[in-house]
Amino acid sequence: MNMLVYCNNIVLADKVGIANNFFRRFIGLMGKKKLDFGEGLLLLGTPSIHCFFMKITIDAIYLSKDMKVLGVETLRPWSIGKYIKKTAHVLELGEGIASNVKVGDTIVIDNVA
Repeated sequence: MNMLVYCNNIVLADKVGIANNFFRRFIGLMGKKKLDFGEGLLLLGTPSIHCFFMKITIDAIYLSKDMKVLGVETLRPWSIGKYIKKTAHVLELGEGIASNVKVGDTIVIDNVA
């Protein structure tokens, strides 16, 4: 299922997958050589991430249970993301996509048929 993700009425991505179990969260974006424009991954139920075995740089948006932005950072391959208290989900997007997303913003997600 692809989802449309936006923040402050600006579309961040329109082809966002969902990782809602251990295996999908573990695999994440490993093996991807690039993220096409509009692609991303929402990891549900995970407070932190790492980029071990990854080949691409990503933007990570740390989210609360109600999808409020708690933190934003850019992660290079083989790095470990921040630990941010109360993080419930992490949205992974292409490098630079989250440059205008700020702490306190709300991420809105719509299912795309």
